Order: sequence, then structure tokens, then C-alpha cells
Amino acid sequence: MAELRAVDVADPAGVAALAVEIRADLVVIGPEAPLVAGVADAVRAKGIAAFGPSAEAARLEGSKTFAKDVMTAAGVPTARAYTCVDEASTAAALDEFGPPYVVKNDGLAAGKGVVVTDDRAAALRHARECGRVVVEEYLAGPEVSLFVVTDGEAAVPLLPAQDFKRVGDGDSGPNTGGMGAYAPLPWAPPGLVDEVMADVVHPTLAEMRRRGTPFAGLLYVGLAMTADGPRVIEFNARFGDPETQVVLALLETPLGGLLHAAATGTLADHPPLRWRDGAAVTVVVAADNYPGAPRTGDVITGADRPGVIHAGTARRAADGALLSAGGRVVCGTATGPTLAAARDAAYALVGGIGLAGSHHRTDIAAAAVDGRITIPR
Repeated sequence: MAELRAVDVADPAGVAALAVEIRADLVVIGPEAPLVAGVADAVRAKGIAAFGPSAEAARLEGSKTFAKDVMTAAGVPTARAYTCVDEASTAAALDEFGPPYVVKNDGLAAGKGVVVTDDRAAALRHARECGRVVVEEYLAGPEVSLFVVTDGEAAVPLLPAQDFKRVGDGDSGPNTGGMGAYAPLPWAPPGLVDEVMADVVHPTLAEMRRRGTPFAGLLYVGLAMTADGPRVIEFNARFGDPETQVVLALLETPLGGLLHAAATGTLADHPPLRWRDGAAVTVVVAADNYPGAPRTGDVITGADRPGVIHAGTARRAADGALLSAGGRVVCGTATGPTLAAARDAAYALVGGIGLAGSHHRTDIAAAAVDGRITIPR
């Protein structure tokens, strides 16, 4: 049974003090905002192992411009891009790259700071709302998410996964924090992970060491499988959902020992990872109006079964009823001997969840099951 403590997760001193109070052996920092705020630094300063990069290293996620600078210095294959701070420079970048237009908030945006659109006016409007943006050329091809656990020197890849950012079926509608995911990827080329480790991960880690800010923790590599090979879309500095749900559902190696090895600089001595056979699928159930301001406070039923993972939920004090308390409320995560079986099981879980006004995608992993995913040539 987990114990919930009242602490501001973005307060480095507060989290460090709590870690000391409970005599923690390992502190795992999940969200990006505490990492960028320096929570890992504060915990480590107390002599406690922390899984998560320093505030300086977390800039790989905290600033798209910083990440592009690191990739350029390290020779990492990625999209051409410009950092823009006014409408004139944004318009010039949009015109150089042409549609589809890719405009990214330079700072943290909870996974919703990216607009990909053929509408130039919408791209300019997003840039105005953000203030400082990175405008990139569009990378055509299916996307891959690769999590890599690292202590700054050694690096261990997890299974690649694919997530679904758009809110609607067929990748329609605005971007979200993720509406579902699956792993492994039956269509991925052999040697993909080795290629990404050699061309992206190890050069990036070496560049971070060269700058005096080694990256230790979880490096998320978001990739587009283009006709020219894998290209980095973005880096994140932590586990991200919904891909984490499916990757960890297949991991047999105890996660705590793996993270502790990364936090203590002993990852090179950790045994090889063990994986379950089969596949995993997760489907997110979102609240009414998400990814806009979500409706909250509605009663949820059917969410007490194994495989239903909670994200935006709360208990009503009066009677203990489970209520919606966020945009992405719960997700149904299931494994199976095949991707098709895992998909069926995940949707069976989602079908038993009741939440007024909720919505979910019906096509998570469908194209992969049907063999409809191809890499441009």
C-alpha cells in the first residue's frame, strides 16, 4: 500500500526533506516539471540516490532549442529547425519549410505544445500563443518511442513502442498527451534499436558529458522513421505515458533494481533485461472536452479491475466514490500472446468503464495488427 504525503513535487527542498524524513533508499522523479526545477539535484545533495537528471541535463526536455543545439553538436540526425521569437521570423521559417507546418513551444507544455498543420494561419496563431517557438521541417514516416535508462555513461534501451498523440481516430484532431500505445512494433526494421543507440543515444550522452552536465536518468527518444532513416523528433527527460504502460507491462526484470543501478552509477553491472513474450496495448479514456479544459467531478464505474491504470481520478470524501479529476482519466492496459489479442483485451477493459461524456480512440494498434504501417522509401 502506497502512502500519499502532502508535498509540492516541484519544490526541491520540500521533496528532499521528505526523502530524508522517510529514509528513502531511492527517489524516482516522474514528471518533467520537478526535474527542470532541480528536485533530483536537491535529493542527491542529501546523499540519497535519485533517478532523474539534474536541472541542467533536464533542459533536453525543458528547452527545444537546447535539445536542438545538443543534437547539432553531437551529429544526431534530426529535422532542420529555427528558434523564433516574433511573427516575422516565424513566418519566414514557415515559408522556408512549407506545409505541413510544425511549430513547437520552446518550453514545457505537458505534451501539448506541438502543432502540426497545413493551415499557416493556425501555425502562426500557435506561435503567438507560445511566444518563443521552434519551427521545424516536417518529418514524414511512422513514429517510434524509445526509452533508454542511463547513468550518464552506460545506457540500456527498453522495448520500442508507438503512441497516438491525436485525439481522434485516424490521427484526427488536436494533439494530446497521448491516447494509447502498443509494444513491441512488428513492423520495425531489424537493428533499429542498435542503430538509434549508436547514432542518437551514445552521441547525445557524450555531448552532455562534454558540456559538464552528464545526463543520468531516463532519456526518451521520439523518432520518425523517414525515407532517410530514423530522425529525432524530440527528447524527453522521463518516462512518458501512455508508452510506459505497455513497455513496463512486458518487462520481467524488477524495475526498482534497474533504476537504482542507474541512480548509483552501476548500470554497466546490471544483468541483461528480461522481457515477456507477446504484446501489450493501452487505451486512454479521456474526460469530456479533453484536450480542452476537461469536465471533472463525474463518477467513474468499472475502474477497479486489474489492468485499469488511474491518471486523473480522485475519491469523494463523503462516500468514497471514484471521480474524474483530469483530462486523461484512466487507461485500460492488457497483454496477450499476439498484438491482436492484447488489443482485444485492452478494449474489453475500456468497454467496462463508465464515465459520462468520456471518449477514447477506437483504432489504437489497429494499423499494426492489420499490417498497414509502412516506412517511406
